[in-house]
This record gives sequence, C-alpha cells and structure tokens, in this order.
Amino acid sequence: MNLKKSLTVSFITAALGIGLVTGGTFAYFKDTEDSGNTFAAGLLDLGINKESIITIEDIVPGDTINGNFELSNNGTVDMKEVIFNSSYEVIDQGKNNEKDDLGDHIVVEYLHDVNGKENVLFKEKLSNLTNNPTKILEDFKVDSNPQKFTVRFSFVDNDKNQNHFQQDSLKLKWEFEAIQRDGKPNFQ
Repeated sequence: MNLKKSLTVSFITAALGIGLVTGGTFAYFKDTEDSGNTFAAGLLDLGINKESIITIEDIVPGDTINGNFELSNNGTVDMKEVIFNSSYEVIDQGKNNEKDDLGDHIVVEYLHDVNGKENVLFKEKLSNLTNNPTKILEDFKVDSNPQKFTVRFSFVDNDKNQNHFQQDSLKLKWEFEAIQRDGKPNFQ
C-alpha cells in the first residue's frame, strides 16, 4: 500500500477509535425521580357582621347613640393587626355652616369588649379621626373568636347656637384594614 492510503486508513481508524472512546464516556445508567411541590398562598379575610354599623336619624346636640359590631378572621392567615380608617362628608342642607364642621361636634368613643369588659381604645372628635389610621386590634389569629366592639357617637352640646346644623347629614365611611402576620424565615 502506498503511504498516502496507509495514512488515510490510520487516520480513519484513529478517528473511529476516538469516537468510540468518546461515545463510551457518555454511556451511563440514568434514573430520574419527580417531585410534585405545591405552593399555595394563604387567604387574608377580615369579616364584619354588619354592612352598616349604625344609622342615626334626628340626632340633636346632647344625644349619644351606640352601635355594636364584630370583626372575625375568616381567612387562613393570622393577622398582625387591624387598622381603622375613617373619613366623612358633611351634606350642608342649609348651606349655612360656613366653616363650622359637623365632624368637630361629634365625639366617637371606640370600645373593645375583652372577656365581658369594655376597654376604651380611643375617644376622639370625628374630624380628628380622618386621615389618622388607628390600630384597633393586634395578633388576630385564625379560628379565634370574633372580636366585639361598641362605638358610641355623641353630638356635643357646646352651649352655643348650633341651629345651622339642622337637617344636615353626615356620610361616614369606615374601613378596616387587616395586616398579615410577619413572614417566617423557616416557614413550616
């Protein structure tokens, strides 16, 4: 055989040998196992037992009226705290209130019933509660008993003429905001 053919055959043989050795290094036993993992987010669900806590009609200076309601943790996540937010709008029927705000004449006393005893959370003019978030509950666990509250509204008689408030109304909006518990670094 000539040298050229001999080198070509040697080269092909060497390439075939390298291919087999290389191909052989990728031959191995293989086994796989599947793991089905689930991540489900919890549910933060604050419940209230009334759509409207209180409706007041024909109130006059000196009147005090109570409203009762309950908050419940209806979710699957503990609540770190519940924040109370208040806002209102005065409808000035006679257009004569000028700068006298009816909310300055309504005092709100907020009570939390704990084991049959009423604890005063705050007592404040309605006007001071606006844009002033207030914590009313903390550490509200899942499956805990509903928490009972009483709200006492007093139209303060200031011993002055308050006739300009006659036939006025006040639209009160209260929002209760539940804050989830803190995250756990090694949740189990």
